[in-house]
Amino acid sequence: MAEPSKVIHIRNVGHEIAEADLLQLLQPFGNVSKIALLQMQDLHNSVSALQYYSTVQPSVRGRNVYMQFSSHQELTTDQNSHGRNSDQESEPNRILLVTIHHMMYPITVEVLHQVFKAYGYVEKIVTFQKSAGFQALIQYQSLQEAMDAFGALHGFHKPIIAYRTASKGLSASYAQMGRAAMITAAFGGTLPPGVTGTNERCTLIVSNLNTDKINEDKLFNLFSLYGNIVRIKILRNKPDHALVEMADGFQAELAVHYLKGAVLFAKKLEVNYSKYPNITSAPDAHDYTTSSLNRFNSNVIKNYRHCCAPTKMIHISALPQEITEDAILNHVSEHGSVVNTKLFEVNGKRQALIQFESEEEATEALVSKHATSLEGNTIRISFSQMQSI
Repeated sequence: MAEPSKVIHIRNVGHEIAEADLLQLLQPFGNVSKIALLQMQDLHNSVSALQYYSTVQPSVRGRNVYMQFSSHQELTTDQNSHGRNSDQESEPNRILLVTIHHMMYPITVEVLHQVFKAYGYVEKIVTFQKSAGFQALIQYQSLQEAMDAFGALHGFHKPIIAYRTASKGLSASYAQMGRAAMITAAFGGTLPPGVTGTNERCTLIVSNLNTDKINEDKLFNLFSLYGNIVRIKILRNKPDHALVEMADGFQAELAVHYLKGAVLFAKKLEVNYSKYPNITSAPDAHDYTTSSLNRFNSNVIKNYRHCCAPTKMIHISALPQEITEDAILNHVSEHGSVVNTKLFEVNGKRQALIQFESEEEATEALVSKHATSLEGNTIRISFSQMQSI
């Protein structure tokens, strides 16, 4: 094995894997300063990443990849390969040069802002026309924001909502285009199979609930994995039915896609679109519009990337620094048989992976224990897409 190096060599990278996918694996351990092989910002981050992935199999888009230290201690950029007047900088900076080829629709500053603001605070946008095509300079507040945008949007080409000149007018169409690009980029350029991105209905009807164990907060814990929750109402005349209003149609579509048929408290959920456009504010409707537990108020792109159907593995964050595996197990093991656990640290913050015997047990643990207090901390729980630990 090579000596520890800031440069990491990754094998078995398929043609469908983009730079953004590799960044997602390594960025929890520190800033990535170059991508060719892949160079971390410093040696400590590189060692931490490989120590972690020596016990957890890294996987990108369902393909196992393999990491080792490179024999290179540093990656260098060959300026001559691009010519002296190349627009490609040798080092990342907070200003992006964006070139749009084969532009089918007018692109305005507003559209660009809608797309790029998802990755950070955009300070300035300047657009111009060059021989290479329509171009823009986009300046972020920080280097990391610019790198996140580059990793997610470089090479992006597939919008999910067609340009429309319907009665909503041009401005609405531009906004739709920008949001479409942001969402598609979050999923690596292609939406999950079966998700269209065109649904506009925000309210869902959920049926076949276990009336002895379910309540609005438990439904919130589950459905908030796929978007922000506005209101939830359990129907008093049909207590095994509930209405769930999501913040927008795309988030509602994700919830339908991933939760239809999921098993919760020994009941197979039915999740469909409701005939009601929204839930009217009323004493029997729980309002979550101002809840700090809504997950999509920040890190929107990251949260979309982590959307998945219920799995056997849950990820727990916001843990106390002195927490032990035994304390975590005592908190969640009442919900099923725990197969394996792993307590680890990312950027100085304690996190855990808990693998249950079944998806149903993991789902019960998530809906029952998300946002509960553990040794004074309000913990956060989501499903993990890792297959084993």
